[in-house]
Amino acid sequence: MPNRKPTVAIFLPMMNELTALQEILPRIRPEWYDELIIVDGGSTDGTIEYLEKTVHPFIRQGDPGLAESYREAFLVSKSDYFITFQPDGNCIPELIPGLLEQLPNGYDIVFVSRFLPPAKSLDDTFVTAFGNRMFTWIINVLFGGNFTDCLGGFRAYKRDAVLRMGLHEQLYEHWVRKKYSLMSTWEVGACIRAAKLKLKVIEIPGDEPQRIGGTSKLRIFRNGILVVLNIAYEMMTGKRYLR
Repeated sequence: MPNRKPTVAIFLPMMNELTALQEILPRIRPEWYDELIIVDGGSTDGTIEYLEKTVHPFIRQGDPGLAESYREAFLVSKSDYFITFQPDGNCIPELIPGLLEQLPNGYDIVFVSRFLPPAKSLDDTFVTAFGNRMFTWIINVLFGGNFTDCLGGFRAYKRDAVLRMGLHEQLYEHWVRKKYSLMSTWEVGACIRAAKLKLKVIEIPGDEPQRIGGTSKLRIFRNGILVVLNIAYEMMTGKRYLR
């Protein structure tokens, strides 16, 4: 019998991104996925009404925080591949087939990198570009990675890789992570834990357009401090929570 075609889940975390969603969602083609998992974190800008009107099912997020939305989406998914996609305009939907082409080649994770030539970011400021490159360099040095972009959110994971890294359980490893949930983002966590486990990863170049409407949730100083704490936590715990 021929091998079964892997199933695909595409996850969109939503929080007041109606303008971008109206442009981006129609570009995500149904033939690319088996599950489209939309998790709304409490939008008040008409996002929920738009999803109901267009008959797109969605999940009303239980606990707050971006990391929690990832956890809830992954736990309801059943697919072999899990794609994380930011629906604020920073991710280009047409790159999704490129991600899916790479995973059957033996890779555990495929990253879309904004800093792998010839890609470029049109949304970065001088400060955020410096921070992204600095944290990527630190993670590579401390954990033996070979990444160009450790903070990008456009990725494709094999389900088994997520389970081995325990990304869906980070929030409950320690009370500090639960209190400061941004310590548990999949962006940083996946890079560090993939390096620890020596998972097979690949980056493909992908431009980052400017966000469309909405308001950025990034708080540069606070987010930076939490990335530092996450790195320190991972150094102290070693492979304790990995499989």
